[in-house]
Amino acid sequence: MLKGLGGLGDMAKMMKAATDMQAKMAEMQEMLAQTVVLGEAGAGLVRARATAKGEVTGLDIDPSILVASEKEVVEDLILAAIRDAQGKATARAQQEMAKLAEGMGLPPGMKLPF
Repeated sequence: MLKGLGGLGDMAKMMKAATDMQAKMAEMQEMLAQTVVLGEAGAGLVRARATAKGEVTGLDIDPSILVASEKEVVEDLILAAIRDAQGKATARAQQEMAKLAEGMGLPPGMKLPF
């Protein structure tokens, strides 16, 4: 059908593939926004919830550590829990992107843009 048009048939395939990839990326972004990961510090005394996109959505602090003299320790635990949640969010996003790339037939290790 597009035989006489040279490489335009291949170009149409590439455009279709790009459109498909864009749709799959949008679905992936929505899924990551809905996926919740948990980070913790101090053996679970402080827990942070975040989306797999890295947005912190909640924080749980065990009341036993809320002592004025331990303010700096509590602050450190909060930051550690948030960093843990964000690290897990990044790892989850990378896992999902790798699955998407594999499903699209891309070579292993190829990075897809966010």
